[in-house]
Amino acid sequence: MRQPFPVCYNGANQKKGGIFMLGAVFGDIAGSVYEGHPVKTVDFPLLPDGARFTDDTVMTFAVAKAIIEADAQDEAVLKKAVVRNMQAMGQAYPHRGYGGYFSKWLHAEDPKPYNSLGNGSAMRVSPVGWIARSVEEAEALAKATAEVTHNHPEGIKGAQAIAVCILLARQGADKPTIKRTVESRYGYDLSQSLDAIRPGYAMDATCPGSVPEAITAFLEGTDYEHVIRLAISLGGDSDTLACMAGGIAEAAFGMPAVLREKAYAMLDGNLRRLASAFSAFRFGKLGA
Repeated sequence: MRQPFPVCYNGANQKKGGIFMLGAVFGDIAGSVYEGHPVKTVDFPLLPDGARFTDDTVMTFAVAKAIIEADAQDEAVLKKAVVRNMQAMGQAYPHRGYGGYFSKWLHAEDPKPYNSLGNGSAMRVSPVGWIARSVEEAEALAKATAEVTHNHPEGIKGAQAIAVCILLARQGADKPTIKRTVESRYGYDLSQSLDAIRPGYAMDATCPGSVPEAITAFLEGTDYEHVIRLAISLGGDSDTLACMAGGIAEAAFGMPAVLREKAYAMLDGNLRRLASAFSAFRFGKLGA
């Protein structure tokens, strides 16, 4: 039987000097080798050879950097910062699994949203959940970070749902409250169990086809690692499923020190500095 690693912190009592967002990052890395190679079980090597961070991690850090640069200014300033940083970081980290339309957007001279309902908006949104003070603020920030590319209502809604789950989890909301909030505000059906979903689940990179599943993995998980394993066990877009679920799980359960350290070690110096900068920025704004 799997024994969970000791947890070094949780989202409710994180202290100054800690690093946020590594829950999403580790999920991305762990799921990276299983995309296209579904395991359909929770018993698998967590970080096999070939595991690496993908576009999910790169764009998460781009959003974090944009939030720092915009520094609570208006929506237009934040959107410009999101575009600027996503393009710069996407070009600095090529060959990380970017989708076709998004790849064109990354290199466009005048990038415009392309009405996507893909889960790219939700995979990058975890910094919003860590910085927002209220559900309304989380939704507004998530919308701004999403609609520079994913301006389809479903693309926006998916980002909002993940951000609000992270916010509520770090504020100490219990799972029934989080589930009710998601169902009532976003209309997602969270009634199916993962055991019912898993056998027929295949690649679905849309928000409607992956965000509810990622949230369900969190709702069924008993600790951070368990959530990651549940998300990856579904198959399909495994890195993004685990990235989304991992962001929520970090806020709710905390992360084992060994997994945090592994995620941090697999980042380069630039991303490590951004992780520290965002965490310091957040502490300065929220105090914890």
